[in-house]
Amino acid sequence: MADRQKSVFGMGSQTSTSDFQWLELSPSSKLPEIVAGVDEVGRGALFGPVVAAAVVLPQTAFPDLISAKINDSKKLSATRRSKLAEQICELALDWKIGCASSAEIDKINILQASLLAMKRAIIQLEIQPEICLIDGNQIVKDLPQQQQQTIIKGDSKSLQIAAASIVAKVWRDQIMIKMALEYPMYGLEKNKGYGSKSHLIALEQHGPSPWHRHSFSPCQKQMKINLEI
Repeated sequence: MADRQKSVFGMGSQTSTSDFQWLELSPSSKLPEIVAGVDEVGRGALFGPVVAAAVVLPQTAFPDLISAKINDSKKLSATRRSKLAEQICELALDWKIGCASSAEIDKINILQASLLAMKRAIIQLEIQPEICLIDGNQIVKDLPQQQQQTIIKGDSKSLQIAAASIVAKVWRDQIMIKMALEYPMYGLEKNKGYGSKSHLIALEQHGPSPWHRHSFSPCQKQMKINLEI
């Protein structure tokens, strides 16, 4: 363990007990050197793509990200997420984004679309990881060569997955802000495509757009009503 601490933090640095919440710093961790964290966001939204990120961090990045209080993206404010995403992308050896569109979600279902977005992110990496840490309990099918380890609630257990969750969340939020200019009636700049009360009211008033997930219940309901009118 002493050697592992030196390789990550340097000779004179100290770790705290709370640091060991992270898999990469656990005394029992036997991860290889080149690891990719993989996570997706937007799975529960009614509008827009599901977005995944694959992030490969060097061990030397861990102290800086811990000092910056990296965490599951859902537990961070928008301002902190944006700052951390910029820092992560600067520190990463490699990072890539993968998406699956609303049409793909409707065609193959949200679970398979989420895994497809993850696969698209991973296969774009120029630095090939020795293992991919995947958030959740589903492996990504048909990946060439890479080993995989699924981790339930991985964005609160793995630094690499937490980093991926932040990058993916910031990337998707930016897409929603841009789409809000084209579809201002849905309040996407605030709800980011999720089913807020105002979004559901807008669906009743305007019906679903081409970017809505028509296979999701609230959108299906409004499409059926529109057909009956």
